[in-house]
Formats: sequence, structure tokens, C-alpha cells
Amino acid sequence: MIYRTAEEYLGAPQKAVALFGMSGLGKTRIAAMLRAEADWFHYSIDFRIGTRYMGEHIVDNFKREAMRNPFLRQLLRSDSIYIASNISFQNLAPLSTYLGKPGNPEKGGIPFEEYVKRQRQHREAEIAALQDTQRFIEKARDIYGYAHFMCDTGGSICEVVDPEDPADPVLTALSDCVLLVQIRGTDALESELVRRFEKAPKPMYYPEDFLRASWARYLDEMGVEECAVDPDHFIAWGFRRLLAHRVPRYAAIARNWGVSVEAAEIAAVQTPDDFDRLIATALERQD
Repeated sequence: MIYRTAEEYLGAPQKAVALFGMSGLGKTRIAAMLRAEADWFHYSIDFRIGTRYMGEHIVDNFKREAMRNPFLRQLLRSDSIYIASNISFQNLAPLSTYLGKPGNPEKGGIPFEEYVKRQRQHREAEIAALQDTQRFIEKARDIYGYAHFMCDTGGSICEVVDPEDPADPVLTALSDCVLLVQIRGTDALESELVRRFEKAPKPMYYPEDFLRASWARYLDEMGVEECAVDPDHFIAWGFRRLLAHRVPRYAAIARNWGVSVEAAEIAAVQTPDDFDRLIATALERQD
């Protein structure tokens, strides 16, 4: 770790931290607060994925849909209109929409193999965005003059690394430049995340082996053909299994590469000083 003690962290003139854990536990809130109230650069992995690495895929998908409309088709082919993704830190819907959900096209689904292809694209993009962290630390300081740096990772970071491999290239690159900090949830919080998700299902990233096994199990349990799958029902059904799959992987990253804080502790953070004290406490607990 780049900081071994609370004193090293608190005394660092240029702090660099990466928060990781399940979506919905406060990573982006903390990053936004630090950027607004203190001298912290906010590097969002999901934003980087949706702009630098998957932006063209996203816009091409918009164009593909627009070409179905005769009026828009003519305007597109004559370069009379411009279609772009308005993705932001707080609105990642363009990326989620592109990833899609497998199942019945009449219910907004896409073919399963197309879904797998987009998942592979996301995996490659996430790895690249994570490995860009050092470069953005340098840009944040050299170009924008920020003293401190926050890497706001996506919930799927644990799916693109091997936390038990001491030579994992992504975790090695990250640990060389940021302190990895897990936000650890509770069973009650996980149940709340499931409740929220089932109310408003959204596309997720799955490791391919896990995805294919889950898809086959779902088809068997529900007794349906691929083309008849309700996309929202499959995504909600798979979300519980995905959470259970991720929890030990997050824990392994923290155990081998960083530190942990509790979700309740993060929820109590209201100021940059609160955040610094919490990270110092996490480092003290690690000793």
C-alpha cells in the first residue's frame, strides 16, 4: 500500500485513494463531496468507460435505433443531424442502455450472444480505464492543479481482477498509485440494494463464465426459450446471485491489497476532514 500508517496518509501532501464496493454504497457521493469542498480530483471509472472506451459503441447503437425511423434515417445519411451521448458522472444511462438486457426483443431485450459481446467490450474497457489511473493522477496535478485524487471505481472491479494473484496487473498498477479502500456492506444493506434493483432493474456486468452458467440455469428453472425471457426478470433474478458472487471477491481485494471501511462509516462522512479521519482509522485497524 502507498500508505502504511495513519500518519503517512494524514501527512501526505498529495493523497490518492480508490473506493471500491457494491454500487449504491456511497462511492460517488464521497467523490463528489471531496471535489466540491476540497482539492480532490474525481476520476470516475464508469465515466471513463462510457466516454473513452465505449463511447463509439454507445453512439453507434443510438444511430442504429435512429435508422429504424424513416425520417431520422434520411437526416442521418445526409449528415443533417448529430447524435451524441450525454453521459455524466451522475447519469450513466447511456452506458447501461448500451449494455442492455438479454431476452425477448418485444420487451426491450437483445439476443444473448449480442449481450455477451457487449459484456466482453465492457470488461476490456474497465481494465483499460483502471489502468489509466496513474495517468489521470499526473493529469490532475500537472494540468488542473489538484492536490488530491479520488478514483471512483465501478461495482464490477472485482470481476476483472484476481485478488489472490500477487502479480495481478490491474491491482498492481492501482496499488502503486492509490490506497484501495473497500466500502463493506451488511446483509441488511444488500437486501435493500436487491429491493431497489428489483424495483428498477438496470444492466450489469457479469464475468462470462458466471453469466453463461446463470443464463442456462435460468432457462432451465423457468422453462422458457431464450427469445421468451423477460429481460427485467432475468436481470433481477441474476442480481442476487451476482451480489453473493462479489462479496468474497471484494473482501479478498481489501485483505490482500488495501483496507476496509463500513458502509455506515461512509454514510456518516459529511466533510473532507471526516473522510481523512475515517481513512486514518482504517489504516490503524490494519496495523
